[in-house]
Amino acid sequence: MNPLALQEFHLSLGARFTEVNGAPVVNDYGDGPAEHAALRETAGVADLSSRSRLCLVGADRVRFLHGQVTNDVKKLRAGEGCYAAITTSKGKMESDLNIFNLAEELLLDFEPGLTEKISQRLEKFIVADDVQIVEAAPHYGLLSVQGPKAEKVVRALGLFPDIPDKPLGSIKISDATVGEIYLMSHARLGKRRHVAALESADMSAHSKDAGGFDLFVPNNSLGAVADKLIATAKAEGGRAVGWEAFETARIEAGIPRFGADMDETNIPLECGIERRAITYTKGCYIGQEVINRVHSVGHVNRELRALRLSTHLKSLPKKGDKLFHNGKEVGYVTSAVRSPAYGNIALGYVRREANQTGNELTVQTEAGEQAVKIVALPFGNADDIQRTTAR
Repeated sequence: MNPLALQEFHLSLGARFTEVNGAPVVNDYGDGPAEHAALRETAGVADLSSRSRLCLVGADRVRFLHGQVTNDVKKLRAGEGCYAAITTSKGKMESDLNIFNLAEELLLDFEPGLTEKISQRLEKFIVADDVQIVEAAPHYGLLSVQGPKAEKVVRALGLFPDIPDKPLGSIKISDATVGEIYLMSHARLGKRRHVAALESADMSAHSKDAGGFDLFVPNNSLGAVADKLIATAKAEGGRAVGWEAFETARIEAGIPRFGADMDETNIPLECGIERRAITYTKGCYIGQEVINRVHSVGHVNRELRALRLSTHLKSLPKKGDKLFHNGKEVGYVTSAVRSPAYGNIALGYVRREANQTGNELTVQTEAGEQAVKIVALPFGNADDIQRTTAR
């Protein structure tokens, strides 16, 4: 496992490291609760340079990628982006992707450790197309600012005359000191109302909508930009954050992650990403026939659900732990976390006959059988809070 480009920088901040799909990431900086609070209440700065990043160049890049993914790439203007899945001919997922249409290239951003796999998948279908695949990671790092004050932090850098506001929109600036930086509007943890607003009688006056931005920065300027971002975040009450806090906030928002809540056994329609990732009005793409056929049927046999776990759990369920309804196996857990805001929560797949909101399930863990309840997303919505308070 090769170290991060900013390994020493992170160590100076007290970082502890882990790995995701064989790629190094900062797990935390020694204060997980404070890092989680920054993402929810102010702004957290994360080094996501371990994520896979590919660029497609060449005259046929748009037409080619349009035929490979589930969303409409042809409609994207320069500076626009979309979220999509890449699937097999049987409709099974190989990855999800954030796609950014830049002036002279398409930038693909996806989970760590999948660069070789997705490169090979795309290369397989390049025949006479004018398309070249270039790995971006050796040249650019990725810093992300997430939280209600993310935009304020980005503006405080003083580098960007404009801030993209459309989801996955992007702009590029050229700076004499730091070089060319791409800024993407990307709320990785969801744009959702903070729980404090939901608990308030006057929701409009107290709401804190989470947002976020990604900065693709030349590697030789990555440390300087990261240092300034963290300093501006601290001025707003935020801080550097690691993978652990990021994952907790992701699960709280109910956002599935490929490799955790989605994998090669899933079709996208099961995963809660259909509205964001799939269009049914575009031309052919790999896997379209199967996905359209399932869509026309009107349902899938299982779907990802939000699960509220017992407060008395001795240990959290692990990925794959089985879910039961009235003694019958109906699904399994994919991600689970002890949330500082919402207690023990999880995501998991539940079969159609048992996956209605409000259903009581059980999960079989190493520590024994525990109670589970299916709740609506996001965790902490007004209805969820009301029900939890009533119990």
